[in-house]
Amino acid sequence: MTDVGETLTRVHREEWARVVATLARRIGDLDVAEEMTAEAFAAAVERWSAEGVPPNPGAWLTTTAYRRAVDRIRRESRREDKHREALMLADAPEPLGVIDDDRLRLIFTCCHPALAMEARVALTLRLVGGLTVPEIARAYLVQEAAMSRRITRAKTKIKAAGIPYRVPSRDDLPSRVGGVLAVLYLIFNEGYLASDPGKEAVRANLTAEAIRLTRLVRTLMPDDHEAAGLLALMLLTEARRPARVSATGELVVLAEQDRSAWDRDLIAEGHALVRACIAAGRPPGRYQILAAINAVHTDARDARDTDWAQVAALYDHLVRVDPSPIVRLNRAVAIAELDGPQVALAEVDGLPLEGYHAYHATRAELLRRMGRGGEARAAYDRAIELAGNSAETAYLKRRRDQLGATGESCRENVSGPAREGAGPKPAN
Repeated sequence: MTDVGETLTRVHREEWARVVATLARRIGDLDVAEEMTAEAFAAAVERWSAEGVPPNPGAWLTTTAYRRAVDRIRRESRREDKHREALMLADAPEPLGVIDDDRLRLIFTCCHPALAMEARVALTLRLVGGLTVPEIARAYLVQEAAMSRRITRAKTKIKAAGIPYRVPSRDDLPSRVGGVLAVLYLIFNEGYLASDPGKEAVRANLTAEAIRLTRLVRTLMPDDHEAAGLLALMLLTEARRPARVSATGELVVLAEQDRSAWDRDLIAEGHALVRACIAAGRPPGRYQILAAINAVHTDARDARDTDWAQVAALYDHLVRVDPSPIVRLNRAVAIAELDGPQVALAEVDGLPLEGYHAYHATRAELLRRMGRGGEARAAYDRAIELAGNSAETAYLKRRRDQLGATGESCRENVSGPAREGAGPKPAN
């Protein structure tokens, strides 16, 4: 059973999205496609334990899910032509189009421009990215019920409008690439620092897959500088991964990391991409600016050498491109390094981020630097209550419990890739 369980875990990660998308294309109903895929995986647990894992697990799951979908249509549909249509499509080959990679092709297919950007990204994260509804809700800083309704509305619109699940042509790519990059960005972010307290703080499989797919987008669309910027951002962030969690499982913030453990090859590649974007001479988008901010951080051999003036200037530019509260939060922390915590706190207070743990963690650090220990402790408590995983919680508890230590000061910053896609996460 262990081998079956391990196989199913691997196959689920690799095949779930493909099976759902294949069924959705054939029967035109996302809800049925998801339900029948789930039934196929449940059947696999029973059948494979008794009969062994088949030579081609993915094909077994697709066939089983499709047969169950046809049976359901036969039972529930009053229109036999719908059943006949499903049977006619059973053996229809999936055209590859201009995208060779199965998973990336599905992401482009699902990011249909007829859907609002937030809806297409959320739906694609669910169907293709493998993220749960709670994980997606935390990524967007909204309630789980609200995100569930958003995904349901997107499915309903696809069904009602008859939006086809066809493989996009090369002419379709520019209208879809924005949604694709947003999906890859959020998949990377969930791996960079998991939002689910029940999972490991860093999910390397997600960051690796997001980087792999972003490289493919970069190859597919070499003139898209936002794709290059996103790849640079991912590489510069991934380079720090070996130093981001301590041996005891505590988050290690940027200022405290052992920089000798950073992956210098990834940093060199990321810096080269940033330089290439700058050399292109085009107005940079948000991913390019975030990559440039991370380039400044990774260029400093010691945290004390960070060029905070340049970081603040880049955030000023980012605010003009993306004036979201999270971007403003991160800009304020850079301002704290230049003008002091009082100025930064004035920027932070009033931001509509009450439900975001990094907002309270930032306030706590600024308040402690100002000697306002009681208020800092309350802010730490709120951040701990909202924190997404055990590594963040352990770090915040240690900082809170150190309050009152003589000469304590805070040099941490909160720049880095975003959870919601609107701005950076706490840097680490």
